[in-house]
Amino acid sequence: MADQARARRVAERIKDVVAANLEAVVKDPNLGFVTITDVRVTGDLQQASVFYTVLGEETQRAHTAKLLAANTGRLRSLVGRHLGIRLTPTLEFVADALPDSAAHIGELLRAARAHDAEVAAGAEGAAYAGDADPYKRDEADEDVDARADA
Repeated sequence: MADQARARRVAERIKDVVAANLEAVVKDPNLGFVTITDVRVTGDLQQASVFYTVLGEETQRAHTAKLLAANTGRLRSLVGRHLGIRLTPTLEFVADALPDSAAHIGELLRAARAHDAEVAAGAEGAAYAGDADPYKRDEADEDVDARADA
């Protein structure tokens, strides 16, 4: 089992190699604008999960996923030549859900901000229902409070 530092270095190298050579290996003009966001390698350096995002519509994302799956062998061969280690890890391309999650959280924050603004606008001219001092007091308590304030 390899140490974690070596696994991180191998993951970074795989990320660099795949990102730099993706368009050269996948020679399809319909390949979307792909960004390699992260690579995670198992501790034994046998499998690598390559996380990517695609700018565009859902059809573009689906077509890019098919192209990456079809060219996984060629990309693995390229990675093997650049890594120079005994065993080349198998590549698995995974669509990164982080941008979608971030967009969803951003939308929720915008809705919460709008709701807070509505509540603040409604509370501006509001007054308490009833007296300013809702507690019942005896006259003796009022005398004690008046002496304490003086």
